Amino acid sequence: MNAQRLNLRGDLLPPSFYTSEDVVQLAQALIGKVIVSLVDGKYCSGRIVETEAYRAPEDKACHAWNNRRTHRTATMFEAGGVAYIYLCYGIHHLFNVVTGPKDKAHAVLVRAIEPLDNIPLMLQRRNMRSLHPNLTNGPGKWTQALGITTALNGIKLYTPDAPIQLRDDGYTVAKDELLTGPRIGVDYAGEWAKVPWRFRLAQNAYIGP
Repeated sequence: MNAQRLNLRGDLLPPSFYTSEDVVQLAQALIGKVIVSLVDGKYCSGRIVETEAYRAPEDKACHAWNNRRTHRTATMFEAGGVAYIYLCYGIHHLFNVVTGPKDKAHAVLVRAIEPLDNIPLMLQRRNMRSLHPNLTNGPGKWTQALGITTALNGIKLYTPDAPIQLRDDGYTVAKDELLTGPRIGVDYAGEWAKVPWRFRLAQNAYIGP
């Protein structure tokens, strides 16, 4: 599919958006941005409403803690602007945005989105009949709805024909609309489990508790 022929929402986020070393700030900046899926020639989109920041090498909740390089984490060490997609519990395909300069291994997990375009296809992929927050209110749910799998790991998110793109349609988030709190499911990380690096769009039906 030629993405340039479609009327996609907003403008592509440029490579420079992803190069900041402040992954926490970028996790906040991604709230409100649009994620576009062009998988199998089918267009879907949603607004990012929940993220979590992960920062190597000191963050014990990060896959690349202590600069650990494995076959799985290799993508995290690329320059910002690529997708880091991994399989969780052998079932869920979780999507992260790699950020920062090459070899920094910072990433933002996108936990939830609000559906925007082609909701019928999202429902079909999720085997649901009607629109409900359960469609996309979790990191494994929304990737299934948008057809995103580990097969797309490592793609550049800022190229016009990429099967996954991040875009800015002008939606703004006020400071008082941004909820902060500890990340989920990282109790093993000790004191790093308590850092307030989870961000949510307040009063949005698709964020987690």
